[in-house]
Amino acid sequence: MSLKKNVLFIAIVALTTFSALDSFAQQTDKIYLSGKDFEHPVQWDFYCTGGNNSKTWTKINVPSQWELEGFGEYTYGRWYKELNQKEPSKEEGLYKYEFEIPADYKGKDVVIAFGGAMTDTEVKVNGKLAGEIHQGGFYEFKYDITSLLNFGAKNILEVHVWKDSSNKSVNAAERRADWWLFGGIYRPVWLEVSPKTQIQHIAVNPKMDGSITIDMNLKNIAKNATVEGTLKGLDGEKFETFSFPIKAKSTKETIAAQWKNVKPWNTETPNLYDLELVLKQNGITIHKVEKRIGFRTLEFKKKDGIYVNGTKIIMKGINRHSFWPEGGRSTSKRISLLDATLLKDMNMNAVRGHYPPDEHFLEVCDSLGLFALNELAGWQNSYDTKLGTKLVTEMVTRDVNHPSVIIWDNGNEGGWNTEVDKVFAENDPQKRIVIHPWADFNGWDTHHYPTYLTGMHRFNSGENVFFPTEFMHGTYDNGHGAALEDFWTRYKQSPLFAGGFMWAMLDEAVFRSDWKGEAKFDSKGSLAADGILGPHREREGSYYTVKEVWAPIQFAPKQVTAAFDGSFLITNDYLFSNLNSCKMEYKVMKSDKDVLYTNAVAKEISSGKIEIPSIDPGEARKIKFAVPANFYEGDVLSIKAYDQYNKEIYTWTWPIHKAKFYAAKFLVAKETKTKAAATQSENEVTLKGSGVSVTLDKTTGEILSVKNGTSVIPLTNGPRPIGMKAKLKDVQVSQEGDKAVCKVSYVGGLSSIKWIMEADGRFKMELVALKNSENNGGFDGAAFEDKISAFGITFSFPEKGVTGIKWFGRGPYHVWKNRIKGTTYGFWEKDYNTTITGESFENLIYPEFKGYHANLLGANLKAGASSFKVFSESENLFLRLFTPDLPKNGFPGSYPQPAFPEGDISFMYEIPAMRDFKPLEHQGPESQPTNIRIKSGDDGIQMNLWFDFRALTEK
Repeated sequence: MSLKKNVLFIAIVALTTFSALDSFAQQTDKIYLSGKDFEHPVQWDFYCTGGNNSKTWTKINVPSQWELEGFGEYTYGRWYKELNQKEPSKEEGLYKYEFEIPADYKGKDVVIAFGGAMTDTEVKVNGKLAGEIHQGGFYEFKYDITSLLNFGAKNILEVHVWKDSSNKSVNAAERRADWWLFGGIYRPVWLEVSPKTQIQHIAVNPKMDGSITIDMNLKNIAKNATVEGTLKGLDGEKFETFSFPIKAKSTKETIAAQWKNVKPWNTETPNLYDLELVLKQNGITIHKVEKRIGFRTLEFKKKDGIYVNGTKIIMKGINRHSFWPEGGRSTSKRISLLDATLLKDMNMNAVRGHYPPDEHFLEVCDSLGLFALNELAGWQNSYDTKLGTKLVTEMVTRDVNHPSVIIWDNGNEGGWNTEVDKVFAENDPQKRIVIHPWADFNGWDTHHYPTYLTGMHRFNSGENVFFPTEFMHGTYDNGHGAALEDFWTRYKQSPLFAGGFMWAMLDEAVFRSDWKGEAKFDSKGSLAADGILGPHREREGSYYTVKEVWAPIQFAPKQVTAAFDGSFLITNDYLFSNLNSCKMEYKVMKSDKDVLYTNAVAKEISSGKIEIPSIDPGEARKIKFAVPANFYEGDVLSIKAYDQYNKEIYTWTWPIHKAKFYAAKFLVAKETKTKAAATQSENEVTLKGSGVSVTLDKTTGEILSVKNGTSVIPLTNGPRPIGMKAKLKDVQVSQEGDKAVCKVSYVGGLSSIKWIMEADGRFKMELVALKNSENNGGFDGAAFEDKISAFGITFSFPEKGVTGIKWFGRGPYHVWKNRIKGTTYGFWEKDYNTTITGESFENLIYPEFKGYHANLLGANLKAGASSFKVFSESENLFLRLFTPDLPKNGFPGSYPQPAFPEGDISFMYEIPAMRDFKPLEHQGPESQPTNIRIKSGDDGIQMNLWFDFRALTEK
């Protein structure tokens, strides 16, 4: 063969080979040795050194927390304080797993990666150490194990995990904390197989204008190398490809490009793109890396605010732990999607944790649109500088490219090491700010649990941007929705306000695999019961309060009257979106007259769309719909809004009529030819009508007994005044046509109560209180003006036999004075339950049955033969329905609920507020007791109720 032919032959062979290589571009292969999450695990061999099921080789699911798998001991991080334990459990776990490496992987780099292991982790492959022991339980770490592998053969992986670290700063930062302490390989384990010449890591800085810089770490770069950068839209858009020369032997390079027509990322339109980088040598593809990114411009302006894409942001956020009762901190993409969806449903736009979350949670934040504060762990104690530097690097390296991550947190509440602040910037081309949560540090005031009147320069006329990284603490039914509207309204008045993060998303009740019997879920009393959601994401009442208060559409107050013209004033509370991107519709709902006596439900009698005009963020404009001809035949108007993704923003409701109208409509009247009658003895008055008899005590004015034929309705010991004193003055009995009447007059806060028995058995109470200022003795121990936290009347009624309630008013959740929002007008029904919010984890039924219910218009209390109905002719009346049970396992200072008045069934104009982490006096005006001043000549406060004790047939 001639030299010319020989060269041609070699060229043809090379071309064929390289073409084959190019058609199979060499991406990094990711091979899981464990399951991808705790819901799809892989079993490894396992040995636990102490606690349950210890000192024997067996199997364990990986990933998992070994306590949830039945090994070791459960420990809560407040072991040294409230729990008064000498030291936490310190068992160790030994893992073994056998795996094969294909022979054709020889010549490539193989890295083993651990998503997270608690806490110190030693890794051996085929009996040899992969590297130094990793310390820190919340971080992804990797070892290059290429030289330790048997290619084309079996390999033995051994992992030794110490629950307690040999590094004191790790234990201080991670294990003296207000959270559960777990052990084990709780996030996935995988291999990364890459060509020897590779792009090891990238860190991007993509701006809203489509420009980008990319910092690359490179390995084994030869001559004539290039990197091609391509952008791909998720819905198929194509963009220009840029090519960049790379120097031989270079280990770090920065490239820059700009793509046209890129849509920026924000929390309302979270546009994402796939960035593809292809490393080539002599035009042949060597390695390819793909990363999903979002283009957005961050600006951190001291004494001004935080800007995203030129818009000053306000974060509506909450703190979240990575947690699932049956998995501990071992979760899944399903759970991450569930959590982020719930946050978005509450109209939140931000989330924070106390350590780096699972990466799939940040991926979901990217795709759904949530600002994320990503935190280096350190709960009131910090890592030492050497280890902290390493852990910051691991954290930022993993998460630097997520558009959702806008701020880095260095520790929490004193758990920061300022010497590692600079390490964040060294690994982050976006130069996000580093905050010290709870501190006023470097221009960013993240003060925890501020009071409503937080001031002294810090807020009232402060200079630093203010965003509490913890506020509205939610132990049991406390906090969250209670007082949120007051706080939010006041704080938004400051141009320096950048939002806040409530504590916390979840009641962290862990499933105790070591407990026998019925009780299985443990929140360590009140220590971990801080959530707005239950452990399996059950929704508490505050969930809906937050959903309304933080809705991006806000309605100005308005009542529907005869002059209603279909118009409302609304404000756009979005950051980035015009309200004309949303949809809105109205419905008019009507119920049959006997709706509270039957199983009937409300029906839609009219509906339509409401056009939303162009309303920019921060603007207020009028919306209007044509009031239908049958509008006033309805009972409730509802307006529902949807965002641009067809997700419900909120549903607002208004009663179309006043209380007296509904009482006349829904209280069933019967024709009868007989009259009501009154009889009296020395100490009693009995009013009778159509088989119903009510006996009153002439010495107290209270109901002694209620009967319907032979059935007894045990509504007794009332009405007794709440928030005022009353002494009986006289009792007068009369006949008014076919009605029997008993009028009871009082001295004190109560002026009079007129009882009216109708001929058909309907029974009415007409109460007048505080009629004039000369009627002294009104409020307990105080003048009329001072501190009224509860006001109304109460009765006794036994819970035993009560099966449920159907009512017309705001619902379905119970309320507090400072947590009315989140309930809507309608006909609601719920079964009796004894749920204790934050504790009844074995049978967590929502909405809770007991408590205060707002804007009562009518109700049917179901208790078998003792059932009765009540209808209000008075506006804004609260129904108190028994007393919620108190938590049994709380620690001192948990403040489960304010004291309830005596009795069981109450009708009230004032109810107590629910406190937050701070006492009520540190909260806003809606949390404070009421003041009232009575003047001579006032008509007084009236409360008119109808009681129906009749045994009418229910269908």
